[in-house]
Amino acid sequence: MSTGTPPDDPATARRRQRLAYTAWIEQICRSDPGARTALRSGLRRDIDDVPRMHRLVTRWLPQGRAVSATEQRAYYAVAAMIADRPRSSLGTAAPAPDDDTAHEDTAPAGTDSEKSPGDSDSDGAASQKTTARYGDSLGMAFALAVTTGPGRDREMRESTAEARLNLLTRQSTNGLHRHLPAAVRYLRDLAVPVDWAQLLDDLIAWPAHSGRISRRWLQDYYRLRAADLRAKAEDGDRQELEESGLLHVPGPRAQSPDPSPTTTA
Repeated sequence: MSTGTPPDDPATARRRQRLAYTAWIEQICRSDPGARTALRSGLRRDIDDVPRMHRLVTRWLPQGRAVSATEQRAYYAVAAMIADRPRSSLGTAAPAPDDDTAHEDTAPAGTDSEKSPGDSDSDGAASQKTTARYGDSLGMAFALAVTTGPGRDREMRESTAEARLNLLTRQSTNGLHRHLPAAVRYLRDLAVPVDWAQLLDDLIAWPAHSGRISRRWLQDYYRLRAADLRAKAEDGDRQELEESGLLHVPGPRAQSPDPSPTTTA
């Protein structure tokens, strides 16, 4: 009777691999300015025009099967967008290994032994249990860009975010690759995190499933916006009731004084 950890389902295994890839790209961008420059050179460019990226990205492409140009392009595009950030925004990291050995402790994509940087054999089972099958969509990121805005800036952000998101959902594959860098830079400037692994997954699937992906982006955006508006309306109603005296907000309970000690004659 086997007592080993059950294998991931395909969606979970795929997400683990893409999380490993995007985490490694972020790590190498933090620690190696030359690698970050090489990756950034691929922004909005075709994969045949980015020779400096091949030494970094090729090792992560799925192995053991034919990889379409569309799938390869997604890997390159996400790496370029991650690199298109100020180095300070990537945080700090330990120095990266030499380029020739940087990937020796991380199995190439498409193998059963792949790990994200920092994983160890002892925590492999735990990480398998906690890895979600899907991540946060780009629609959720645009919703966060609005909800984190203060006052009147929120209205301006809502108009811009909604317009940008709708523009992306109407694009062909080529159009999406052309418009995504500016959209991601907009989110970055507002300090909104992007789920790179999920974006990679969506880019790969876009040619065949753009309608489904667009629907998810828009539904996630409007779902979060509705929840935020509902919460703010409830807070406003509560504050109005408190100010009118119709809602009693109990204060801290007064402490009973300690009884005086009994004295004996």
